[in-house]
Amino acid sequence: MRNAESVTFGAATLDRAAHLRKSAPKLAKNASTKAIVFWRGKPLVDTKTSMLTRVPIDHLILNGSNTQIFLGLIANTAIFAYDISNWEPDAEQQADDAAFVDQTLQHHPKAPKGSAFQEVRSIMALLSRDDAELAAAAKGVFGWHLSHGFCAKCGAATEITEAGWQRDCPACRASHFPRTDPVVIMLITHGNNVLLGRSPAWPEKMYSLLAGFMEPGETIEAAVRREVFEESGITVGNVGYMTSQPWPFPSSLMIGCYGTATSITIKLDENELDDAQWVSKEKIVDVLCGNSDDILPSRKGSIAQFLIENWVKDSIA
Repeated sequence: MRNAESVTFGAATLDRAAHLRKSAPKLAKNASTKAIVFWRGKPLVDTKTSMLTRVPIDHLILNGSNTQIFLGLIANTAIFAYDISNWEPDAEQQADDAAFVDQTLQHHPKAPKGSAFQEVRSIMALLSRDDAELAAAAKGVFGWHLSHGFCAKCGAATEITEAGWQRDCPACRASHFPRTDPVVIMLITHGNNVLLGRSPAWPEKMYSLLAGFMEPGETIEAAVRREVFEESGITVGNVGYMTSQPWPFPSSLMIGCYGTATSITIKLDENELDDAQWVSKEKIVDVLCGNSDDILPSRKGSIAQFLIENWVKDSIA
């Protein structure tokens, strides 16, 4: 697919420098090393430029950090991510965990001027390629640490090793590594129409491409056909791969595919979707331009919108 790696979070410019992870303590003492900062899954960002705020490794805001990760090298500069989720903001700055996208900002008293913690979903389309990859990597690994503090083999508390990229069990000696869940998301077409659906949890009128988690022992092609049929009753013939997107909410890899429908009658699974419908390319243009009264597009920066836009431009091949 043309421009495949221009999808948000898909830059692949970070040198992860895994061979340096054992040397992370030494790198953390280097004056040129920089850190990005996270609080409860939200990165510290310059609110005017939407750039990740990079601070010196000895900056006061890093004191009391819960977890540190050596992310790798950007232009030969070592980049660490620090989690300071123990910090408690005042009552006026509480996060809105119930919102579809948390639009609140948290201003830390020791943060550089003009910086605040922001939800990645709200700024993902504004991040530079480097910053988007750093944010996705850090958010995904921090999320893994939050939910994998105990050994899946024996239940004992595990210890962080390999500069944040591994957890070891001192009891049974098992090692655990960050997980990524594969998800297929598919542009299913029939002639000039594309299949869209909406989840019950989404904002009113918001539609997107169908998607679902892959199952053990399943190929990508089989997952595409199964998920589309389960959710909409549509059968799919030819399936192909287009592009992928790391999706750190919390730790998925979106595998973007296309498929050609061999049926058109929708039989909705109401446990999965509120609605599904065939939408013409002309209607999609109106949707993307904000001229539709009944359909809102998927979020900017999402692989769904990326695939739909490229379909409209005939730039899939």
